[in-house]
Amino acid sequence: MRNVVLIGFMGTGKTSIGKMLATRLGFSFVDLDQYIEQKEGRSIPSIFQEQGEAAFRAMEHEAVLENAKRRNTVIATGGGTVKDASNMEALHATGAIVCLKADVDTILERTAREGERPVLDKEDQGDRRQAIEKLLEERKDLYTVADFSVNTADLSPLQVVDTIAQQLKRRGVLHG
Repeated sequence: MRNVVLIGFMGTGKTSIGKMLATRLGFSFVDLDQYIEQKEGRSIPSIFQEQGEAAFRAMEHEAVLENAKRRNTVIATGGGTVKDASNMEALHATGAIVCLKADVDTILERTAREGERPVLDKEDQGDRRQAIEKLLEERKDLYTVADFSVNTADLSPLQVVDTIAQQLKRRGVLHG
């Protein structure tokens, strides 16, 4: 076991949980969106605006391949990383995949600010709830690649980290 990969819809807590989980496990932490922003020297929304989603997805795939080679790392993926099967193959080959989930109301609350979520902002035609429901429905089968899932809606971040660590130990992924 080399890595723990967090997947899930936007607003499910991949970055915040990922940082805490990395600290708990003594692993390093990489947020793929932040990694791309640092490498490109601009924000994800600007990449979408200037070059489009296809260019961003190519950058994302490159970031996946670069980071999948790491060891002892918690990798927080972007919400759409799961849309590319080759991303998931590369990540699964290097570690356990954990899907973070939340209900529509929780996601709506956590993603309320526009301008930070280009895919959701594009889908949001004045009804963010409907946009979230549509995207969740489109992606629900993609999350089945996970080794297990944790619902983050009614748990504190520390409870989510505890649950993930317990599941990883139970599955023999972590020792001790």
